[in-house]
Amino acid sequence: MSADSATREDAVGREGAVGGEGAVGGEAAPAPLLVELVALAHRRLTTGLAAALAEEDCTVDQWRVLRALADGQGHPMGELAQSLLIPQASLSRLVDSLADTGQVYRRHDEHDRRRITAHLSRTGRTRLARLDALAAAHDSAVRAACDLPDPAAGPLARLAAL
Repeated sequence: MSADSATREDAVGREGAVGGEGAVGGEAAPAPLLVELVALAHRRLTTGLAAALAEEDCTVDQWRVLRALADGQGHPMGELAQSLLIPQASLSRLVDSLADTGQVYRRHDEHDRRRITAHLSRTGRTRLARLDALAAAHDSAVRAACDLPDPAAGPLARLAAL
């Protein structure tokens, strides 16, 4: 059984239980909540993306950091942690590992020398192009398998903006 069919079975199986099928003790199982379906989808998507990025020896969080720095502006660690929803200590370790391999670098903020900003290096930009190609291929395959429209224009984008 493929991961895609398992995902559909997990969601459909739970929905199929509504109305008494498969219920324990004669009670109908509750319909899945949106948060449950989104959490399941997130886990499945992240697992697939992690496998794709592993081809380049990269984690999903490393890829997300590189993407966040791709705008060329440099970002303070606190801002990055908040925007990526990664605890600051974990983000510091991620940036340390990316800096050790020359993909990012740190610099004092131009306006406030006490603040350190993280920036994407040329090496990081080159690697990010390869990683983005892997992520885009994964994204296209998932959207095709699920018959999803462009996510930027749909309800998923609205959910992500909450």
